[in-house]
Amino acid sequence: MTRVSLSRLPGDRVLVVDGDATREVAAADLPAYVGAREVDAPRWVWDDTARWYPSLLAAGVRVGRCHDLRLGHHLLRRAPAVEGRLLDGEQSEHWDRLGPSGPSDPALFSIDDTAEHLRADLEDARQLSAVAASTEAARLRLLLAAESSGALAAAEMTYAGVPWRVDVHERLLTDLLGPRPPRGARPRGLEALVAEVRGAFGVPGLNPDSRPELLEALRRAGLDVADTRASSLRGLEHPGIAALLRYKQLAHLFQTNGWAWIDEWVSGGRFRPSYQPAGSSTGRWSSNGGGALSIPVQVRPAAVADDGWRLVVADVAQLEPRVLAGMSGDRALARSARGADLYQGMVEDGAVANRKAAKLGLLGAMYGATSGESGRLVTGLTRRYPEAFALVEEAARAGERGQGVRTLLGRGSPRLGDTWDPDDPPADPDSQARRRRAHGRFTRNFVVQGTGAEWALCWIADLRNRLWRLGGSGPLVSRPHLVFFLHDEVVVHTPAALADEVAAQAAEAAASAAALLFRDLTVDFPLNVSIVRSYADAGKPGATRPPVPDT
Repeated sequence: MTRVSLSRLPGDRVLVVDGDATREVAAADLPAYVGAREVDAPRWVWDDTARWYPSLLAAGVRVGRCHDLRLGHHLLRRAPAVEGRLLDGEQSEHWDRLGPSGPSDPALFSIDDTAEHLRADLEDARQLSAVAASTEAARLRLLLAAESSGALAAAEMTYAGVPWRVDVHERLLTDLLGPRPPRGARPRGLEALVAEVRGAFGVPGLNPDSRPELLEALRRAGLDVADTRASSLRGLEHPGIAALLRYKQLAHLFQTNGWAWIDEWVSGGRFRPSYQPAGSSTGRWSSNGGGALSIPVQVRPAAVADDGWRLVVADVAQLEPRVLAGMSGDRALARSARGADLYQGMVEDGAVANRKAAKLGLLGAMYGATSGESGRLVTGLTRRYPEAFALVEEAARAGERGQGVRTLLGRGSPRLGDTWDPDDPPADPDSQARRRRAHGRFTRNFVVQGTGAEWALCWIADLRNRLWRLGGSGPLVSRPHLVFFLHDEVVVHTPAALADEVAAQAAEAAASAAALLFRDLTVDFPLNVSIVRSYADAGKPGATRPPVPDT
């Protein structure tokens, strides 16, 4: 496959390296050039997808493949199978420091400094050489391709946006909080709750948003409490607790998804969050803004498909336990994972007495439970599923020794020394031992969570292309397209006539991702699928369909 690299130059120009040919293109002419060249399906190589792709999408140009050098550089720097020195060279110190672009970043060609004008072709050559020299080149190539495809999907989801009814959202807020207040003021409903809380605790000037003031009021009322978290407050007996909990819930809604949120993140009838692919060390995504990874239940009724369209909501059941079965090669656990409910499969396989015990024991293994009922279950299940439990146990021991671990495709974990301040190391042996055990719990889960993120990347990469092929010849937003992604769930906005086919394609893409990662073992990744008008209806009776069978 031909690789075409794009590098920014001073004066709003772009350096294009296409095989052996080099040329300069004016930034304003880039969409036309990319659109014409895209007919041959090259792999576009650039420093950061979030900086190049939005302007192309705005010009109506969709890109099929890319290589995101920023994501690739940071991934390869930490990959255990890569010789780090092969990434060193001209401008490499700038690549080491290159961070993700955010939604408030300046326009694409506005900064004139060294980091702004990195040579994509030089860095691409180094990354290709580093991968070729690795003992795990095939896996790393797959990981880099999936990572970069995820970056394309993230930009497309921001561009397309989640269909959003501002009138519905504002009506929900008014019903819960009262009319929109002046800037800096509380809504009427919150003020009424504040008055109720003040009266119940006998503190007329209490500010329930102030942790010190609230703690003092609670203790004066004779309540033994160490913090003001809702989980701690629920166990307290006092006439004011119900109003206080209600206040905290609604105040959080007002602050995170209130009228100011609508003003900032909803435009043109779309919620346009900003994703940060590989925002965590495991490869899971995080959010650059808008709460991309969380649409609260209270406002989900505002996510409504356009007239004649539907939302197809698909999530995979028990992703990480299924990933553990596949990456460990544990055939007994893979057998239990057949069908929609892995935990019930463990019961039917005779491993445990009931579903609760299955879930408690398996999650205990992945998160390091060593005591109580979960610890006892882990001991028993280790004999039943030896390969799976040995994999996470080995990862935990490696972490405790200060070593790094890796995902199935080769993403490396931070080492213990990366989490210690070299100027302030743990002072005593007990402190060091606690730190090592904590790091062991992290690496225990890292191998599974990170591989789960890789499966999800392969899933959305394949689904993204399947959706494009479903839509005929129109632009991205006229075809079925991804609008939301959350670890193990996707939401697709699709013409209603294609909704059933989209559901089938989502299931086929899930099976394809499993076959791609776990070639030597068949592991089921069944989906719960809903076809709905409103996101709030996903998963409700009548909306959720049984998992589409593998084809």
